[in-house]
Amino acid sequence: MHRFYLSPSECQDTTLTLAGTEAHHALHVLRVARGERVVVLDGAGHELLCEIRDTSRGEVFLAVQQRNRLAVLPYRLTLIQAVTKAKSMEIIVQKATELGAARLVPVLSERSVAQLESEAAERKTEKWRSIAIEAIKQCGSPWLPEIEEPLKAGAWLARNEKFELTLVASLQPGAVHPREVLQHFQIEHGRPPRQLAVWIGPEGDFTPAELGAIRGAGAQPITLGPLVLRSETAAIYCLSFLSYELQSPRVENPA
Repeated sequence: MHRFYLSPSECQDTTLTLAGTEAHHALHVLRVARGERVVVLDGAGHELLCEIRDTSRGEVFLAVQQRNRLAVLPYRLTLIQAVTKAKSMEIIVQKATELGAARLVPVLSERSVAQLESEAAERKTEKWRSIAIEAIKQCGSPWLPEIEEPLKAGAWLARNEKFELTLVASLQPGAVHPREVLQHFQIEHGRPPRQLAVWIGPEGDFTPAELGAIRGAGAQPITLGPLVLRSETAAIYCLSFLSYELQSPRVENPA
């Protein structure tokens, strides 16, 4: 079935209306018809099974037949991502959504190619949110990640937000395999982390000063192997690994 997105406030009634870009896509790209069944996602954990009751020139009218509440992931992951070039950043947003990131914090580092002014940052953020919406429609996730406006790495650190576990992908000596960090957390706490964050740097990595500040705030450096990865590859690597590890059956006392 085709999937569409409406905000939670638009999904309260037993009848729903697709308008704007969602209606255009339904009418002119998918060419939906009366009586067809579709899915509406609200980005807040709900999947609504609907039947198309009628269409007009710019609207599609749906009758809700069933509401499903889908379980949230057993962890909440924040991706703190250095802003990259336009296309690669869009890939990161798309894949982060598909891989279950709950939140994306774009940060501007000293080595970030993109340095956005306030108006440009606002436009970029809206673009990224649109990409995330398309991603949940494609993969069927009912959870839309929170995407913040870009800010400097130092400004984010100044917030002093706390997580159970914070990681930073690093090219520096002394970084350990992420599985080692997860196993240590499991041994210490008797469970996997539920609130965690991972930092991914720009091409060329964070500067030594930035990395020192990130580590000083409690982030543990992890290695992604001997090869130097592009920023978008590093993000996908980390998110894929963490998704696999944190959703896999638990071993109570790993050796």
